[in-house]
Amino acid sequence: MQLKSIDIGAFRTPNNVFLAPLAGYTNCVFRQMCASLGAGLTFTEMVSAKGLCYGSANTRELLMLPPDYIGIKAVQIFGSDPYYMRRAAESEYLAPFDIIDINMGCPVPKIFKNGEGSALMSDIPLAVRIVSEVAKAGKPVTVKFRTGVDGGHLVTRDFAVAMEDAGASLVTIHGRTRDKIYSGPVDFDQIASAKRAVGIPVIANGGVFSVADADELMLNTGADGVAVARAAMSDPFLFCALAGTPQPDKKSVIRAQLERTFQLFDARFATVFMRKMLAFYIKGMPGASAVKLALFGCSSREKIEDILDGLSF
Repeated sequence: MQLKSIDIGAFRTPNNVFLAPLAGYTNCVFRQMCASLGAGLTFTEMVSAKGLCYGSANTRELLMLPPDYIGIKAVQIFGSDPYYMRRAAESEYLAPFDIIDINMGCPVPKIFKNGEGSALMSDIPLAVRIVSEVAKAGKPVTVKFRTGVDGGHLVTRDFAVAMEDAGASLVTIHGRTRDKIYSGPVDFDQIASAKRAVGIPVIANGGVFSVADADELMLNTGADGVAVARAAMSDPFLFCALAGTPQPDKKSVIRAQLERTFQLFDARFATVFMRKMLAFYIKGMPGASAVKLALFGCSSREKIEDILDGLSF
């Protein structure tokens, strides 16, 4: 992996290995853990712009930032109304964040049917208005999108150019169409076409589960960096290999994540979340199925800790 810093507006990342937004997972504790392992930039899970404008408590919880949070703070928002997108960008809730990323690639049916996420790839003029309005908040704007809605409507190059013209400082491209969700090969050529057409940094996303995957993605697309998504849930230590940082003791890192999660979040959320995380972390380990059964029966921090203490990573 060829490492370099990335300039996003006035901000410079320590490297070009990013943690992609992951709905339900990239809370502040997980993001800081991945940053400590080598991730050069991390993003919140996607947050509804309208939810912020209407004061949704659940939406605001996704934006939690402890006072000791370190590094560039990037938030991802979604929506299809330029008015609400700008209001959210200018709101007090996003004031602590340095960079605003706009989700234009989410394939989930509920989001798509609302004209949000990946549906915006079918309406480039609307996508342009959204970026232009959000940029008026005065912060660097980045955009994450896919190669198109389906194979018959590939828009990667044109969409990237439109985003740059609208004021985006960086684009992240998931090299699959919306209908493929997370399956199938990554379309290197589509990402490469966008990279050749724009002057802003292009981050390639999709299928990065190893250093070899990242090298292949960089080589075949010419991208400026990579974004790791699903692999980070089961193996956040991949960031050490990608960024060339020393790998710490895995159990110590996971224990610290557990402790911090219970410090910052209520016990019910922390219990459910850490059960899920441990289930990911033990994937492929001998006896993992039995451990998962025991995990999902845990109703307290102490019981999760007991299981963690008995694991060998």
